[in-house]
Amino acid sequence: MSTHQTPLAMALSKRKSDERATPLSAFRMARTWWLEGRRLNLSLLAEELGIGRATLMRWVGNKDLLMGEILWSLYKRIYDEAIARADQTPGLDGIDYLTQIYTEINVALINAKPMHDFLQAEPQWGLQLLTSRVSGLHERLMETWRRMFEEQIKAGKIKPEMDAESLALYIVKIGEGAIYCDLICARKPDPTPAATAFRLLVNGHQA
Repeated sequence: MSTHQTPLAMALSKRKSDERATPLSAFRMARTWWLEGRRLNLSLLAEELGIGRATLMRWVGNKDLLMGEILWSLYKRIYDEAIARADQTPGLDGIDYLTQIYTEINVALINAKPMHDFLQAEPQWGLQLLTSRVSGLHERLMETWRRMFEEQIKAGKIKPEMDAESLALYIVKIGEGAIYCDLICARKPDPTPAATAFRLLVNGHQA
């Protein structure tokens, strides 16, 4: 039997203490924990990685920012998939293009089990991360929509009555109301009214 080991076999045979932790491996482990429904504990995460808590804090900034990166990884995948589907739909542009993307994103987030479990377990912190500036997620969502609005405005596909940045702010807030209304006002999440409001706000006085 050959004693030669592949690089993968040698890597897998290493003790955990021999592995070198990195900021990316810290993110991946934290994200895995979150997807499994575990609470994010930075002390335990640092211990599992074999590094000091101060090192971990230097890497991730703080717990809010680390959770913001985890949430953005979920959001970005949902956004990218919705945009790709809209891009592949023949004849879809302007307000119809944007409304399809907006609705698909809201539906996907309403049905995202890790998000639902997280908000049920830690509703106050979860809503703070999702709807304020503490995690950086809100700015990323606004920037994504601002770019999409500007592209459609420049192409002459939509003519809204407010600038792209203001539009992005309001439609993100409308989406939050649709997605998290069970926690905010004890109502069942429903993407349909949000889609109607989106179309009216973005389309302005156009038919």
